[in-house]
Amino acid sequence: MTAEEDLVTYERKGRIGYITLNRPDKLNAFNDDCVLALKDRLWEFDQDEEAWVGILNGRGRAFSSGADVRQRQLRNRDDLIKQGGPSGRNATHHPIMFEGHVNWKPIIAAVHGYVFGMAVGISLRCDYVIAAADTIFEITETRRGLYAGQYWSIMQFRGAGTFADEVFLTGRRFSAEEALAHGVINEVAGEGGHIPAAEGLAEKILKNPPLSVRAVVRARRWHLQQHERNHGLFYERARLHMTEDFRESALAFAEKRPPKPYVGR
Repeated sequence: MTAEEDLVTYERKGRIGYITLNRPDKLNAFNDDCVLALKDRLWEFDQDEEAWVGILNGRGRAFSSGADVRQRQLRNRDDLIKQGGPSGRNATHHPIMFEGHVNWKPIIAAVHGYVFGMAVGISLRCDYVIAAADTIFEITETRRGLYAGQYWSIMQFRGAGTFADEVFLTGRRFSAEEALAHGVINEVAGEGGHIPAAEGLAEKILKNPPLSVRAVVRARRWHLQQHERNHGLFYERARLHMTEDFRESALAFAEKRPPKPYVGR
């Protein structure tokens, strides 16, 4: 395996493909290489003719703490301008992780621990979301001074309604049980039981003809993509990463201190 392949691994057991975030010492935070590695492993699953259902999960104490602040959000101003924002060279790859797939196989997100920031968007773009009972979600973009509208749109698509309004405006954390109650996710498993629960669901899916399953997946993803595009999701995001407030929030996080008062510019 190359270093990039180590960051996100892929293996198949029977008809189930396991895509695993593998940076546990950093709570599976996404740096540039992790984003590209995830794209590659998802494509590998899509192209694996023997794999019919995928399970996306994270190794260690968390599914993912979101973007790697030090590597992605503390780029200097010139880099932010040159690369088009914190996503850098991945701007065309994120956040629509499944765009470009041709086989439309269902992917179950089996999450636990922390699901923060861009990890929320990645998990909710999966076709089914199972969270362990200890899972905590947070839209970190609001507190970080970044655009969070793309994830708000996904929650609206999933039927989260006014709950999405609250957690996006406040940036507060919310539990797996809250997420389930408001339609953000599909299922809550016992603590540590998220992967067995995902495997149980996968076995049920595998009892159906694969092409009919894939037709449903294709329809769902097409409608989600149209929903996001209809909201003009990338317009404001292109501006907020250049603000003083964003820079201060990212620095405060990296320096482990409270942010200075925000100035609105």
